[in-house]
Amino acid sequence: MDYLIGFDIGTTSTRCILIDTNGKLIASATSDYQMDTPRPGWAEQDPDNWWEATVITIKEVIEKSEVNPSGISAIGLSGQMHGSVFLDKEGKVIRPALLWCDQRTQPQCDSIYETFGGEEEFIKLSYNKALTGFTAPKILWLREVEPDSYKKVDKVLLPKDYIRYKLSGTFATEVSDASGTILMDIAKRSWSDKILEGLSIEKDMLPPIYESSKITSHISEEIAKITGLTAGTPIVGGAGDQAGGAVGSGIVEEGIISDCLGTSGVVFAHSDKPSYDKKGRLHCFCHAAEGAWHLMGVTLAAAGSYKWYHDTFGTSSEALKAYPDLSGYELLDKQAEEAVPGSEGLIFLPYLSGERTPYADPYARGVFFGLSYIHNQSHFVRSVLEGISYSQYDCLNLMKDLGITSNKVVLFGGGARSKLWRQIISDIFDTRIVTLNVEEGPSYGAAILAGVGAGIYKNVKEATKKIIREDIEIDPIAEDTSKYAKYYKVYQSLYGSLKGDFEKLDLAGR
Repeated sequence: MDYLIGFDIGTTSTRCILIDTNGKLIASATSDYQMDTPRPGWAEQDPDNWWEATVITIKEVIEKSEVNPSGISAIGLSGQMHGSVFLDKEGKVIRPALLWCDQRTQPQCDSIYETFGGEEEFIKLSYNKALTGFTAPKILWLREVEPDSYKKVDKVLLPKDYIRYKLSGTFATEVSDASGTILMDIAKRSWSDKILEGLSIEKDMLPPIYESSKITSHISEEIAKITGLTAGTPIVGGAGDQAGGAVGSGIVEEGIISDCLGTSGVVFAHSDKPSYDKKGRLHCFCHAAEGAWHLMGVTLAAAGSYKWYHDTFGTSSEALKAYPDLSGYELLDKQAEEAVPGSEGLIFLPYLSGERTPYADPYARGVFFGLSYIHNQSHFVRSVLEGISYSQYDCLNLMKDLGITSNKVVLFGGGARSKLWRQIISDIFDTRIVTLNVEEGPSYGAAILAGVGAGIYKNVKEATKKIIREDIEIDPIAEDTSKYAKYYKVYQSLYGSLKGDFEKLDLAGR
């Protein structure tokens, strides 16, 4: 039996899984770490925390599975997108990585537009807006704000590609993750000479781009001794977390839309050709599936908002007494169930780290609106789930505006485990929701890509047809859909009313 390893180098943890060629999960391991926020709107991590977690999870998976490492045919990597790992000539990290949710680079985004003749012209060139979370403005920020650090830079890597470098000593990336740098020619699936020249970024500073299922490197002798893996084990390109999650959920052909409820929330659609939203509200990136692209809309703080509420406020004393056998998010869900759909007019805006779709505003902040004496902790919990779902509905509606429709939405990610949240999503979307027989998302997609690279599967589509199946179906409740439609109109109006105040708040805090 051949085996495959998949990684997800996430924002809060690294996950490693081992599957067999039938897609069965043999073993898994997760190692957590923290995200640093030295200032409001900033988000950083030490890349070596990812590496330490990678080593821990590899060892644990090998030990749990009792698989001979020589039977591991290939390794796939997925991970959080857009993060900037700056390395010197010795391959050492120069400073903490700026993450996808970091919002400090608005001045650099503005300068990108000025360089290329305005926002519309840059969107035509890159198929995307220049957003604060993306990699290109982070490089410009380092050059402008920390010039001494910039002078030391020899390579700029994305998070999962730093792990590839540590595993193999090889610099490489692949099309789906590289798309999020906004330094690519999306249609040609290569670095854009025009964008690089315009921004005065040397191409040698960036790694070569591969297709996602192609072998890029191999486990080094040194790392084999540290991890227990076999030296020479192939490592494929892999994918950014969203494209990896889409592969791991079978979103590899047109006519299917997915919603990933992770730290961020992503509504995702496969496309057989490169196309883009002229207003730049949706991202157009290369897909990890062969010769394909994808469109996606992003809520920056989706399950991240629910985690914030859980970590900051927790569950009520009443819920703790009523459900002594439950804990964590299961208990929080039970508390939310006590409030009626619509939370009796309490509306949450999930802009805890700014927002990306549809507003692309780094100054936006979280809001509870409509508070009255009638509201208790149950209303607050439910309104968080509903507010995130309204934001994801914004993304789905943009897809519809471009003519992208589906009679169902595939739901995955940590949030998809919540029965309550699945129903809320179905009711607000007014659409059938389906879950899958696999729940691993990006790491599972990375393992599938490894199998394609190793020749175990002919291509990505064949692999997903073989091992991924629909599981639970959830249909909307008409009465609740009608109620949510009224509250959604209020939700939509709030950003426009508060936009100027968000900017004033940012200025007041400086």
